[in-house]
Amino acid sequence: MTRVRTRQHLRQGGFTFLELLIVMTIMAILASVSIPTFMTYIRSARETRLQQDLMVMRDAIDKFTVDKEKAPQSLQELVTGGYLRALPEDPITRSTDSWRIEMESDTLSQGAQPGIRNVRSGADGNDQNGKAFSEY
Repeated sequence: MTRVRTRQHLRQGGFTFLELLIVMTIMAILASVSIPTFMTYIRSARETRLQQDLMVMRDAIDKFTVDKEKAPQSLQELVTGGYLRALPEDPITRSTDSWRIEMESDTLSQGAQPGIRNVRSGADGNDQNGKAFSEY
């Protein structure tokens, strides 16, 4: 009688090594499938954020130019003027210093300083569709 109880007691003690190995293998397979998909979504979100940040900064440049009747001399001037709360971080380079600015042409009236006409990302590389980040 005691032998039967002992076998049942040992059988109810937990999982076998093989069962744990199978579960861990299944979890590893699921992780290896889901992580690349997750990284694709992260990259897509950064690209979308970059496009939105550029649109907001370009809009702020336009509003500053209309209000002050001159283009801003730097991106920081948009912040100090209240057109932006803070200079956004480029989501690709993760830096606020990597923005490339395009100045107005020299066809301005005499004595006027050229200001910022456009802003682009300073990130190297291409997005998921093959378009360069610097062309955004």
